Amino acid sequence: MFFPRGQGDDELPPDESLYDSLETPSENEVIEVVPEAVIQPPSIIVVDVKGAVLHPNVYTLQEGQRLIDAITAAGGYTADADSRLLNHALRLTDESVVYVPLVGEEIPLYGQSANEVTNPNDSASSLVNINTADETQLMTLTGIGPAKAGAIIKYRTEQGAFQTIEDLTKVSGIGQKTFESLSEAITVN
Repeated sequence: MFFPRGQGDDELPPDESLYDSLETPSENEVIEVVPEAVIQPPSIIVVDVKGAVLHPNVYTLQEGQRLIDAITAAGGYTADADSRLLNHALRLTDESVVYVPLVGEEIPLYGQSANEVTNPNDSASSLVNINTADETQLMTLTGIGPAKAGAIIKYRTEQGAFQTIEDLTKVSGIGQKTFESLSEAITVN
């Protein structure tokens, strides 16, 4: 409401003591300006989404996104999709393949490099290559859960490819007993 002059004299004058507590720099004092932390943009990853999704294609996502983000980018599931065995919380990595099966269909294994020749009669083709396997493939090994699969991927990313299968024991959390239980199921080829 508006008060004509002379009315509203009950307003209090500003409290001058508030200004006394503010410090002002002296002439010789240097004020240090700290730059804001440099924010790194998230890394870009490329993921191939196949199978029972509305728009199968190759999608560019940000590092750290989850499998459900790739499904959403592909337009979601088709009516005959079977997503029961998919880990929607799985963190995606660059060059991942996401395959959504139809109801009753078995999930094919992806992730072998193009120069690997797969012969169904060759027992080595059923081995998991610890240098190229994604988290899902690593978790098919005895004694390997999400944490150990992540540790394997982190180790090979930071240290380079495993030279021998025995190098797997250098990964934190994988001891001799775990290695012995899965040594017959892994390769570094």
